[in-house]
Amino acid sequence: MEYDISKYKDMSPHEIRLRIRRNEFNLPTSGMCLGYVQANLVILPRRYAVDFLEYARKNPFPCPVLEVIQGSPKTHGIAEDGDITTDISEYYVYRNGKRCEILSDVSQFWQDDSVGFLLGCSFSFEEALLKAGIEIRHLTQKRIVPMFKTNIATVPAGPFSGPMVCTMRPMTPENAKKACEITKAYPNVHGAPVNIGEPEKLGIKDIMHPDWGDGVDIYPGEVPVFWPCGVTPQAAIENARLPLVITHSPSHMFITDIKNTELNAYIDRVKADFKVL
Repeated sequence: MEYDISKYKDMSPHEIRLRIRRNEFNLPTSGMCLGYVQANLVILPRRYAVDFLEYARKNPFPCPVLEVIQGSPKTHGIAEDGDITTDISEYYVYRNGKRCEILSDVSQFWQDDSVGFLLGCSFSFEEALLKAGIEIRHLTQKRIVPMFKTNIATVPAGPFSGPMVCTMRPMTPENAKKACEITKAYPNVHGAPVNIGEPEKLGIKDIMHPDWGDGVDIYPGEVPVFWPCGVTPQAAIENARLPLVITHSPSHMFITDIKNTELNAYIDRVKADFKVL
């Protein structure tokens, strides 16, 4: 699948959220609003939220928490006038661990006891890679980043357990080394790669057929580079088999008002507030 996000690269996060809220487009958000943090989403009932927060804390690289949303679906400091039930272009609805619907608006499911979690996304460090002259193949080929279930087990918490999901970006060994140095400075959007050039060690049998997203070309002399991914909670949700959970559709993210370069300082200021009331 090819898609074109060129006209959205320099658009403000607020304008993108409004356009999505009005159902004006449905596209993967990688490359949109360059410079701004993007986020994965999980919404679930409060009775499971404490365990999910603990799961995220035990697995900080695939599940870095950026905001906890309660009382209403409106965001707090991370986005002005944001709404996590309308401002993502595509949502997954899980019932008893099975994905049963794909929707553009999930406001009907928000309840008084709902708790939303925004989690860091690797799209946020792509800007730094591009500035360093490292090609992002899924952007070049106008495809969705490939995502794979791996044999790396996450640390369980309550009903949540399962494999780490990883995104993959092919690059030369030299660029892979450079990318590792760059992304380790972004712990709140997955940090450094977990594997370079050895998909078989992750249990990946066919690099051209990901579990989510699209296959991308890997050229001679290149190696696949794997980062933790915020789709990891969706694998845990499948295993937990909860009555109802809402997530983003992979690659359709919530775009925040926080700049990538300011995220670490922002999280240091607000992380004490990440709790379930």
